[in-house]
Amino acid sequence: MKKISVIFLLFAFNCLQIKAQIDFKKELEKISSETKIKPTLSEEEVGQGLKEALNRGIEKGVEQLAKHDGYFKDAQIKILMPSEAKHVEDQLRTIGQGKLVDDAIESLNRAAEDAASSAKSLFVDAIKNLTLRDVMNILHGSEDAATNYLKNNTRAKLIELFTPIIKSSLDKVGATKHWTAVFKTYNKLPMVKKVNPDLVDYTTDKAIDGLFIQIAKEEAQIRKNPAARVSELLKKVFG
Repeated sequence: MKKISVIFLLFAFNCLQIKAQIDFKKELEKISSETKIKPTLSEEEVGQGLKEALNRGIEKGVEQLAKHDGYFKDAQIKILMPSEAKHVEDQLRTIGQGKLVDDAIESLNRAAEDAASSAKSLFVDAIKNLTLRDVMNILHGSEDAATNYLKNNTRAKLIELFTPIIKSSLDKVGATKHWTAVFKTYNKLPMVKKVNPDLVDYTTDKAIDGLFIQIAKEEAQIRKNPAARVSELLKKVFG
């Protein structure tokens, strides 16, 4: 009876081993079927390919924003008057002070364009620190997964980096003068509640928002457009 029990236990153990092997094989097949990566690519190649894609996207995105009219002529990211000051803009335009507002808006965008290129080094450092798990999550995530990764890992540092640069840029392009003129004029109007939003904080926040919108555009291009994959490694990883 004891011998039969031992044989039965060995048989059961073998069955469990076979089942585990089958389950493991199925899991591998599932991962393989869900992934877009060709099986000939190593983990190192995948990581290099993704980092190359992100670096290219960042370089192109930052270059686009840093040039003249990079913010100002892009309706999606153009910095307008803050929402809490919209009534200020409306009131001033009503009394024929539209140019005053237009000059202030243009100067905010010029300051953002002036500061944009300084973001590149922070983004590059964040990409260098990508783990294999980060790489896989980005590769198989949404079309803005890389942008979201950068947002989560760089926004606080970008605010710290951008604030003094924006402050200096605002003075350089005359934004501070235009901003002061707008609210000085408005606050002199009878029976209005005085208002003057923080110029530096507002411009910094909107400039960073614009950066991430532009980076997301570049990321989507690399994912969707074969022509944007300009190296063999990118074609392998995203092909």
